[in-house]
Amino acid sequence: MTDGSRDIAGTEGSDGDQRILRIGEAAQELGVSPRTLRWYEELGLLAPAGYSAGGARRYCRGDLDRVVHIRELQALLGFDLTEIKELLRAEDSLAGLRSEYRSGADDDRRREILEEALAINARLAGLVAAKQARLERMTADLDAKNRRYRKLLRDLGRPVRR
Repeated sequence: MTDGSRDIAGTEGSDGDQRILRIGEAAQELGVSPRTLRWYEELGLLAPAGYSAGGARRYCRGDLDRVVHIRELQALLGFDLTEIKELLRAEDSLAGLRSEYRSGADDDRRREILEEALAINARLAGLVAAKQARLERMTADLDAKNRRYRKLLRDLGRPVRR
């Protein structure tokens, strides 16, 4: 998660930056193209904080943090945009539950909220575990190929380099 991430009972961790940026400014700060921001919006991954009277997109710090998070999920975990949409939807659900939890819900509802949060979190953990399992299989396949290549080199009487 990015610095602005929160748990159910926790508090926001962002720096409170309230600047509003135009699409070009936001794209430049993020190191992406304006088209990328529009594409994320079209896919339902990102909703700008607002629009100008003329319809131009406006982005706040939370929007930029979300794009950074999307890019981290792509780069770090190798999720595709469909998987990321599912992850973001779950995280948004958790944010809604967090808000409801803090709004003074009674103890019974708080228990329900925490149970819902546990279920969502388990689903997120499952998505990450599935990705890890695929990566582990890929690593095992590569290791097996390396063993085979080394054996073939030895069989040819060649020294095996590390």
